[in-house]
Amino acid sequence: MKRAILLSALLLSHFGTSQLLKTEGQKIVNDKGENIQLRGLGLGGWMLQEGYMLKTADFAGPQFKIKEKIAELIGEDGMNEFYKAYLKNGITKQDIDFLAKSGFNSIRLPMHYNLYTLPIEKESVKGQNTWLEEGFKMTDDLLKWCKDNKIYLILDLHAAPGGQGNDANISDNDKSKPSLWESDENQKKTIALWKKLAERYKDEPWIGGYDLINEPNINFTGKNPNGTDEMSNAPLWKLQKEITEAIRQVDKKHIIFLEGNGWGNNYNGLIPIWDQNMAFSFHKYWNYNNDETLKFALDLREKHNMPIWLGETGENSNVWFTELIQLLDRHNIGYAFWPMKKIDNIAGITNVKITPEYQRLLDYWKNGGEKPSKEFATKTLMKIAENYKFSNVDIKNDVIDAMFRQTKDNSTKPFKNNQIPGKIWATDYDLGRMGSAYEDKDFINLWVSDSAKRSEWNSGNQLRNDGVDIYKSKDNQYYVGKTEIGEWLQYTVNSKTDKSYTFDIKYSSENDSKIRIENASGKQLATISLSSTKGKENWQTVSTKGINLQKGENKIRIYFENNGVNLNSFELK
Repeated sequence: MKRAILLSALLLSHFGTSQLLKTEGQKIVNDKGENIQLRGLGLGGWMLQEGYMLKTADFAGPQFKIKEKIAELIGEDGMNEFYKAYLKNGITKQDIDFLAKSGFNSIRLPMHYNLYTLPIEKESVKGQNTWLEEGFKMTDDLLKWCKDNKIYLILDLHAAPGGQGNDANISDNDKSKPSLWESDENQKKTIALWKKLAERYKDEPWIGGYDLINEPNINFTGKNPNGTDEMSNAPLWKLQKEITEAIRQVDKKHIIFLEGNGWGNNYNGLIPIWDQNMAFSFHKYWNYNNDETLKFALDLREKHNMPIWLGETGENSNVWFTELIQLLDRHNIGYAFWPMKKIDNIAGITNVKITPEYQRLLDYWKNGGEKPSKEFATKTLMKIAENYKFSNVDIKNDVIDAMFRQTKDNSTKPFKNNQIPGKIWATDYDLGRMGSAYEDKDFINLWVSDSAKRSEWNSGNQLRNDGVDIYKSKDNQYYVGKTEIGEWLQYTVNSKTDKSYTFDIKYSSENDSKIRIENASGKQLATISLSSTKGKENWQTVSTKGINLQKGENKIRIYFENNGVNLNSFELK
């Protein structure tokens, strides 16, 4: 008894005031037994790039093809220098500090095996494992930043040796070489890598767990190439069991996350559970936010009395994010959104700025034509690497607000500090849920089995991730477009005094139209007729007087009483 107490005290001393995670029935708990709902973000695009993240998907989806395109322009050495800068800038302590401050309590690290060990084709001795310091050093640094912020780091093998499926982009699968499932050597290397990682991090309390194989997608016996109709999945369960056994030889503490076939969601043929500290990881994209879409995962949790974790989700509208998190909160399901950084996007928490020069490279790679010089391409790519620094990305406050505040709070907040007298851009409407900060008819991005194509939601795809359609004009100004009857936008403005203002609105419309201005209480302040400007970007300004506002904060709403009004800005003076 004394020995058990002493051992317990030593472990407590070793972990200090740590929050080591483990499973307890259907919950994930810390070492105090408290329920922990993981609220995480996946660092997609750092150790492993998919073509769509760099806008190369049309001609180079997997990372090895992207590297080939880059090397074609700047040589192998130049490509390596680009990636050195890219990896250095992609995630830093500033990024993790920001994520923790935003409200995330966990990080999912999508690992590419080739940063940790050589491919089997490059091993000088067959079956040997040459370990590379680069990946381990990157993981060590990331773990330190997570520890400093008291947030969990979950290791995710996103690109396994040989590639774990037919969707080549997500695992950097070169189909000219044997896949994970076609090669015993690749499987042994995968097992050895996990054992090596577990040896290194076995005593780290801020390691949240091990996500063994990201999104397996393979037809072992079925017809669907991505394994969605697979019934046994025998090789998948066999390998994950073998990985678990290797990990448990050196680490008996950390949670192991299992993923099914068919991009993580096909658990058919699951063999008897082989470990007492495991959880299921499922993935969810572009479908409805209701209990029905979670039923298979909830059933898994109930049947096996194990936790479930939504290990990957995202790439959608702010409305979808808020509704999803509210749904997950009701069921005590943790999650990790995807991704951290990609070029020219509105649906992530950050945006990496594209440059005209990089667009020229993309155009050349896609369409051919005059080959850019090595000097031009090098400078352009190094600028993109520089743009990946946290200090250079755009922070998407609307996305963060939707993921955190809006899940609990139905109030609105100013998007910007709009002082009047002054000019307010149409795109600076308030932060808040739909129905509180704005009203829009197409607001969720769905791509479900009963629909041949994705729903239309934000056809402008600029600046903000709400349903509100924001476009960039030919003179590089942003405006709200594709407005419909009944839609509205709310703006918080601060007046220096009680005053009756003149309201100037800059708009365009192909038809005669009308807008209505009200305060947030529904009191009508004005109705303004807008004559046709004979074109979508033929801008005109119309004025009305007598807009009475009080000193301090005012919330005003612009209602659209016709379809097709484009709104650039308005001024109160």
